[in-house]
Amino acid sequence: MTRILILGANGQLARNTTPMLLKQSDVELTLYLRRAHRIVNPDLNRVSVIEGDVLDREKLIRAMQGQDVVYANLAGEMAQQASAIIQAMHTNNLKRLIFISSMGIYNEVPGEQYRSVLDPYRDSAALIEASDLDFTILRPGWFTHDQGVNYQLTQKGEPFLGHDVSLNSLSTLIVKLALNSTLEVRRSLGVSRA
Repeated sequence: MTRILILGANGQLARNTTPMLLKQSDVELTLYLRRAHRIVNPDLNRVSVIEGDVLDREKLIRAMQGQDVVYANLAGEMAQQASAIIQAMHTNNLKRLIFISSMGIYNEVPGEQYRSVLDPYRDSAALIEASDLDFTILRPGWFTHDQGVNYQLTQKGEPFLGHDVSLNSLSTLIVKLALNSTLEVRRSLGVSRA
């Protein structure tokens, strides 16, 4: 059984990914979000819901107990949240982190200038990259609602290709990463439509 903690479980991408993870019979989920009333538990036998803020150190540490994978889908105080996640993972001897960031944090999108709105994403990615975790940072393009799965990956240091990607493509990639602890470890991946 793979136990996955989803931080920011009410986010658009997390809500799209949760049912895809539950299609795997050997997955149990813990959904962690600030206002638990916003979601309905999709499977009382395999899903737990915890109301909490990632910056609540003790609650986050408790939520991580017994988990195999942490998947963070957050906004707001990104650097503080990344630091809290790293510390809580160390406390629980957890290694595998999937962290959603944004395209453009390395000024890698051709024809676009880096903007300060990306600072929180860049700062949080830098903290994670400096950690000893088995992280995969995903830097997706703009989300679309196409039903198909069609994506391409670029590594840190390579120009970003395209500007958008379907939620289903991202969710499919997250499921693969969550279920394979050695796939794309310690990588920062741009994700766009192929």
